[in-house]
Amino acid sequence: MNTSFKATAGILILTGILGLSACSSSNNDAANATPEATAISQPEASSSPAPSTEPSKVPSAASPNAAGGGSESASSPEDSSKLLEELLQLAQQGKVPGVEYAAHTGLIDEVEAAWGEPDTKESAGKGIYSTYSKKHVVFGFNKGSKIFDVRSSAADLQKLTLKQIEAVLGTPDHTTVNGSDKIYIYQAGKQYDLKFIIPDASSTVDHISVFSEQDSINNMAG
Repeated sequence: MNTSFKATAGILILTGILGLSACSSSNNDAANATPEATAISQPEASSSPAPSTEPSKVPSAASPNAAGGGSESASSPEDSSKLLEELLQLAQQGKVPGVEYAAHTGLIDEVEAAWGEPDTKESAGKGIYSTYSKKHVVFGFNKGSKIFDVRSSAADLQKLTLKQIEAVLGTPDHTTVNGSDKIYIYQAGKQYDLKFIIPDASSTVDHISVFSEQDSINNMAG
């Protein structure tokens, strides 16, 4: 009986030892598996979109948000006033901004020598008109090659409204209509007219014209 009890007890002790050994082995396996599991789960944890590699936008020097701030836009009342005053001063010389060739004194031959052949050249009204699309300029000239009309459709001119024009230059000396366009005319000295052409469908200028009536009829036509 004692021998059987001892044998049974020995078996129980051995079983307990083996059980403890198995638990210890299991815990060690779990401990050893942790770094590997972490390594696998890391990409999921960092699966949010990566930061953009595009450079952040920096305000330009002309932007009101740029350092120093407070600069006015190109369409501000102050800028439009300066532009209109410049237009009148240049018109008194037969010119439009950015163009050295003047009505009454310039020749289309000089323009073509410097700018090349125009994009289009066609008869219209009292003369011939050459269009330089990339420069946003059209020249009207007579048969003697003298320029009598210089037109510009530059982007800053196309922001002007009749209200802004009248605020600086006053009421137009004349107003005419050409199709769906209204033409507001200011006398620029004795020689020239400064014209603002505004389509009915728009509230802003389409183009301006500095016009010499005298040269438009002096076309050597006989």
